[in-house]
Amino acid sequence: MTSEIPTDDAILRQAVDWRGSGKSVAIATVVNTWGSSPRPIGSQLVVNQDRDFIGSVSGGCIEGAVIEEAFKVMESGAPSLLEFGVTDEMAWEVGLACGGTVEVFVERLDQ
Repeated sequence: MTSEIPTDDAILRQAVDWRGSGKSVAIATVVNTWGSSPRPIGSQLVVNQDRDFIGSVSGGCIEGAVIEEAFKVMESGAPSLLEFGVTDEMAWEVGLACGGTVEVFVERLDQ
């Protein structure tokens, strides 16, 4: 079975649906990349208070950390800019073809 990343529209529709049902929601967006990055600028991951999520900002290698930050952002309301970097030597260990850096902006989705 192939795991496909949902379209941008599907990700945003799900975020709106979750908010419409009264759930807290945070949205994470790739805002900068340098070197190797599994997902391009503009890629998004949406998380709700129940730990449900849709989308991808990394192909899996940093998403756990982004989801944890999303909970902090939902609680505080303060947005966060995360930076993840991988050296060429460590890249294979986390599933990247070569070293790189990615910045992800996480914000609470308010009404």
